[in-house]
Amino acid sequence: MTSTALSRRAREARDWMLDSCFPLWSREGVLGNNLFREKLDITHRPLETDRMRVRVQARQTYLFAAAKRLGWDADRADRLIGYGVDALSGPSVRGDGLIGRCISAEGDGLIDETADLYDTAFALFAYAHAAMQGHEDAAAHARQLIANVEAKLEDVTHGGYAESLPRGDRRLQNPHMHLLEANLALYESDERRDHLERASALVRLLDEKMLHQVTGTLGETFGLDWSEEREPGLRFIEPGHQFEWVWLLKTHAGAAGRELNPAMGKLYDIGLRTLDAEGRVFAKATREGEIVDGSRRTWMQTEALKAHLAMMELGADEQCESRAVQCFDVLMDEYLTPEGGWIDCYHADGQVGADDMPASTGYHVVLAFCELLRVTGV
Repeated sequence: MTSTALSRRAREARDWMLDSCFPLWSREGVLGNNLFREKLDITHRPLETDRMRVRVQARQTYLFAAAKRLGWDADRADRLIGYGVDALSGPSVRGDGLIGRCISAEGDGLIDETADLYDTAFALFAYAHAAMQGHEDAAAHARQLIANVEAKLEDVTHGGYAESLPRGDRRLQNPHMHLLEANLALYESDERRDHLERASALVRLLDEKMLHQVTGTLGETFGLDWSEEREPGLRFIEPGHQFEWVWLLKTHAGAAGRELNPAMGKLYDIGLRTLDAEGRVFAKATREGEIVDGSRRTWMQTEALKAHLAMMELGADEQCESRAVQCFDVLMDEYLTPEGGWIDCYHADGQVGADDMPASTGYHVVLAFCELLRVTGV
């Protein structure tokens, strides 16, 4: 049973989403041609750009799918979800059926055709959530995109998938993490076993290739065969991703009906080791937990909140709930605006590090807040 303090914050999160966030981004965050804007300025007004990242179209599709599920203006939400599905299945698609990186602001096609696993993962994630809100065409688009990913990006020799086409000179954990998230969402949307099997294969990839065997930490980059990164400047961890995997591993265990992955505890512990006294999450650390980049972004705090909630549900220790309260307060007090926007980042010296509001940040906040509502039952 959650405390009054956490439940009160869940109600605050719900009100912020319904009364501020969804109205702001539905009003100021959509172009006349129905594409989602890249960003707003610090006063919550639109900023013009000549290109739109495909991941923004996907993340905003998720945001409005969550809005509909939470009871916000169903007709408006449906219309916005439809805009996103149309953008992802139309101008975002390459000739070979894979997803590119950037479309023109006019919406007439890709201006960066690089096939990118990260953007692809978010397109799949968006399709899954659109399908859960009644957009049946999204499910068909997801099935076709998955087939193209399996045919063109799977690395049958070393495991996982090519992060881009043309292929890069390193392997990356982050796109695979979001592909796991996408497959878990796809499984939630239609419970096809192949979605769960892909998710389980990605968890095995984490266990066998990504986790550092001595410290149990998760690096960001690897050799082409998933060997340990040798470049000194890249041998760091991102605490935000340690926390993000905690939540994903719990979600996977629940979906698959399996025992909890023992990596959860290690990843959570190293994440905790990097926090400051107020519970803030910073950009980069050594595998031992020493901060090497003291800048901090909104998304890192939301991933910590999800991890605290996941470990709280498991009864990991009696401090998990108080950590969740503390983390929520950091988000509300330092990052989120009453109007429904956010300060995206701070420099290491505590000064504001951005003069705009990337639309892409909203996915992190809304997902974390939806988890808060689920856990508290608010």
